[in-house]
Amino acid sequence: GPIFANMVLADEINRAPAKVQSALLEAMQEKQVSIGNESFSLDKTFLVMATQNPVDQEGTYALPEAQLDRFMFKVEVDYPSVDDEIRVIKSVTSGELPQVQKILNPDIINGIRADIEKIFVDDKIFSYITHLVDCTRNPQNYELSSLKSLIDHGASPRAGINLVKASKVRAMLNGRDYVVPDDIKILSSNIFRHRIALSYESEAREISVNEVIHEILTKVPIP
Repeated sequence: GPIFANMVLADEINRAPAKVQSALLEAMQEKQVSIGNESFSLDKTFLVMATQNPVDQEGTYALPEAQLDRFMFKVEVDYPSVDDEIRVIKSVTSGELPQVQKILNPDIINGIRADIEKIFVDDKIFSYITHLVDCTRNPQNYELSSLKSLIDHGASPRAGINLVKASKVRAMLNGRDYVVPDDIKILSSNIFRHRIALSYESEAREISVNEVIHEILTKVPIP
């Protein structure tokens, strides 16, 4: 079926029923699809991207936390600028299809991944990442007792793992063979945003997860 592809786009994933989300969870975590007692492996370059419309509430299903945790990033996309929207309108109404040029293949991608693995991460960076993750769970240990009642549960170990992976990619994109603290700070919001569950008190006080993350990044010492 359509899941057997290099890149899968799940449009408005929160409209998929629980059974579909459960099947997608196996594909994202195990890189395989099971039918009865038989399993079929997915390609090494398998990647899932998904959209979620925060406006629509009817006919939607909450994504289970285990599935959310499998996504590396949660990126907030705001309305486009006026200039960008003009370009969108022109491209959609012109009737012309954009020309796609192939620039990569699976072998090149796997080679890039191998190079990313070689990016150096100092022990101080590992410590910084671990303390950021720990602060989402135990903010009182970092002079942030005010956040304790706002957080229902903090980030999972996958947050730290993905922070390391993402920071290596950012380092390579910036021409470095080592990770710096700014890589971590810039990427933290997108990695923590869907892994920190806020309490009812935070909702009552209209405190967003982005504000909580900002407080954590401000308080945890930078190496």
